[in-house]
Amino acid sequence: MDINNIENIELKYLTVDDFEELKAATLESYGGVLDSYWKKDHIQKLTTMFPEGQVVIKIDGNLAGCALSLIVDYDKIDDNHTYNDIISGESFKNHDPDGDVLYGIDVFIKPEYRGLRLGRRLYDYRKEVCETLNLKSIVFGGRMPNYHKHKYLSPKEYIEKVKRKEIHDPVLNFQISNDFHPVRVLKNYLEGDTASSEYAVLMEWDNIFYTKPNKKASSVKTVVRLGLIQWQMRPYKGLDDLMQQVEYFIDSVSAYRSDFAVFPEFFNAPLMAEFNHLHEPDAIRELAKFTETIVDRMKQLSISYNINIISGSMPELVGDKLYNVGYLCRRDGSFERYEKIHVTPDEAKVWGMQCGNKLHTFETDCGKIGILICYDSEFPELSRLLADEGMDILFVPFLTDTQNGYSRVRLCAQARAVENECYVAIAGSVGNLPNVNNMDIQYAQSAVFTPCDFSFPSNGIKAEATTNTEMILVADVDLSLLRELHSFGAVKNLKDRRKDFYDVIRIK
Repeated sequence: MDINNIENIELKYLTVDDFEELKAATLESYGGVLDSYWKKDHIQKLTTMFPEGQVVIKIDGNLAGCALSLIVDYDKIDDNHTYNDIISGESFKNHDPDGDVLYGIDVFIKPEYRGLRLGRRLYDYRKEVCETLNLKSIVFGGRMPNYHKHKYLSPKEYIEKVKRKEIHDPVLNFQISNDFHPVRVLKNYLEGDTASSEYAVLMEWDNIFYTKPNKKASSVKTVVRLGLIQWQMRPYKGLDDLMQQVEYFIDSVSAYRSDFAVFPEFFNAPLMAEFNHLHEPDAIRELAKFTETIVDRMKQLSISYNINIISGSMPELVGDKLYNVGYLCRRDGSFERYEKIHVTPDEAKVWGMQCGNKLHTFETDCGKIGILICYDSEFPELSRLLADEGMDILFVPFLTDTQNGYSRVRLCAQARAVENECYVAIAGSVGNLPNVNNMDIQYAQSAVFTPCDFSFPSNGIKAEATTNTEMILVADVDLSLLRELHSFGAVKNLKDRRKDFYDVIRIK
């Protein structure tokens, strides 16, 4: 077929009127592989029960290719099923409109139209149907038409050699190039398929946009609005005065319908001023006495302002040990605690701060998030563990006194966004506290970082605040772009990790 002579290519729903042409095309395409073709009543059933699953490609009015599909409840399908099990002796009783998987039962391109990438059009259409109907995946039994030439190999060995490009298999190579991956070998799948020795490979394409149906009212978001608070250190008359400023900022970011309000590390340090006469370890232990009250008030604010609050961090005494901790206060009233895993040399030397031991992601109504306090962001192992748990957004409350200290946090945060294919939001404090020992000056530029790929800013910066200025930074992040990146990015940092060569493990 000369592409220069083509005037029109259409993808259309199959109808019963196409039967005679479909019959001739099927016989021409399959030759002796199939000893039968779809009968007219089969086409009537398929186009009636699931019209959007049955399509043809027509070139200048002539049928050039076809794709037929069913929807199945995959939990009801045996792992070692056959083709006949799926089509139920051509009764198609396994078709379930409420199922979760699109099962391909036929696809072909007539010989004279091959080489025009029409098969890709059919596969792309199936993917669109899968996404539109919110189905979990597309599966089908893929033939291995060149297997009869390599029967000295097991089917598994054959597939591995095809994947390594040591053997060319036109069907498997095409399917793999279209983002389908082998799941298992199916024995005795298609009776009469001698070229494949009646073996097939169960191929699967995962719908990254699939969301499991929820019978409860749900508001899980794909576009999430972040409200970062670039907090200015200043003297406060007491706890109530400080909390008035906290509420002011929460009110401000919630007015923009932000989903998160993020405070910096040790934002409550100004309250240490009244203890400045004490030895520094004693002063911060006095500050720790405010933590419980601050958290309780933030819990109330998260509910009243309908916003998830990340409390930055505060000192907390557990027994006689001092930790750097923070709290996630969800807008549904629930809350969870997080700890700083790596304390800085200064925190250990001046205050006697202890290293934390709790690390995990947090479920929110805006996806899974991770929280690392300042110095922890400079250790890539921690965020990698969180990424393995499905983290979408990493929050980093920080406190840095100099520009080089800030640069360490910023550059590491940007690296975490790239290597873990996630968003990273950092929130810090500005200004100075001349009346609080060990908290003299602060340097910050809060920001939201992204991976560096075509769907994101080329420099990986979604938004950034003005340096050393008290302000809020509001930015939207699209979680669906992360799903696309995981599967279709120019590089795939998460998928391409050599877990056969190295891994990051957590010691329980």
